[in-house]
Amino acid sequence: YFGLTNTVMRHDVKDQDIGTVSEANPHLVLENFTTPLGKRTANILKHLFPSPKDGKSKRVITFANDSDYIAMRHHTYEMPRGASSCALTEVGPRFEMKLYQIKLGTIDADDADVEWSLRPFMRSSK
Repeated sequence: YFGLTNTVMRHDVKDQDIGTVSEANPHLVLENFTTPLGKRTANILKHLFPSPKDGKSKRVITFANDSDYIAMRHHTYEMPRGASSCALTEVGPRFEMKLYQIKLGTIDADDADVEWSLRPFMRSSK
């Protein structure tokens, strides 16, 4: 379970004309998920999206972890001058997520065990 903040929806992105949403499966970039909890979170996030089959998808979704907030950005890319250049266009939405609970099992299981839960006032100096 995640809490969402700083949400900007797709139609609120005013950079340029972004057109319609591509239905191609996106490439994922998972940045700074190095702790055991971060690796578990990255595993959960990567299983939300099917992997692109042909490798020709121009969609990129980035999840960047910074101080326990996960920034999500959705871009498309173009390579106007070949592999030496890359132009990103943000197509939205974008938001920040704060992990507050991981449960074992499926989402519809009411009696699932809690694997991890956020406790903001936990004493860790023992």
